[in-house]
Amino acid sequence: MEYKIMCPEFEGPLDLLLHLIKESNIDICDISIELITKQYLDYINKMEELNLNIASEYLVMAAELLEMKSSILLPKKETNNQDEYEEDPKKELIRRLLEYERYKSITQALKECELKRSEVYTKTPTDLDQFIVNNQLEETFCLEDLTQALVKMLERKELDKPLNTKITKKEYSVHQRSEEIRNILKNRKKVEFTELFENYSKEYLVVTFLSILDLAKKQELTINQNNNFNKIYLETK
Repeated sequence: MEYKIMCPEFEGPLDLLLHLIKESNIDICDISIELITKQYLDYINKMEELNLNIASEYLVMAAELLEMKSSILLPKKETNNQDEYEEDPKKELIRRLLEYERYKSITQALKECELKRSEVYTKTPTDLDQFIVNNQLEETFCLEDLTQALVKMLERKELDKPLNTKITKKEYSVHQRSEEIRNILKNRKKVEFTELFENYSKEYLVVTFLSILDLAKKQELTINQNNNFNKIYLETK
């Protein structure tokens, strides 16, 4: 059975050449064809000694290096055609090496980005509206308008108040008054703001006003006013 063993250290002949150049600590543009060819062939020979299967592209590069080395060592033939242009194989090799080095650095950067991205886990947005507790009053209702309505109502009642008034003191709690307002709205569905103030004692007014605000905060009722200075109505939800 034949075992095919590929050297994982390099991704191709250009990768091997870059490695040899970096090991020699020389600039790509200053490479010596003779030296780099010798190092490259030495590596190929070691691979053969280890019975490693050498890809054909490595052998093609070895042939190109030998050809370049031969063209440098052999004397050049003189030609009468001055316009004939011959491409310098060394310059072409340097160009290929620089281009490969640039792509290799970009590939490394992309691999690092891929590694960082693999550590990130995303999730589609979730609608959290059902978990939001709305502790604010309806936007259609202005607390200042409600307060002004209460003040104006008290001013009107002050003028209508009889000269001799006997007030019987009665204790009220926000909980008790809120329950009374719930029952009123349950029966009538909609009531004008001032209708809830049957008693004009200070305690009754404050407790009723706080009860309305508390029920609105709990969204058990809505407070509506069509236009400025119009009557304010309370409606059950």
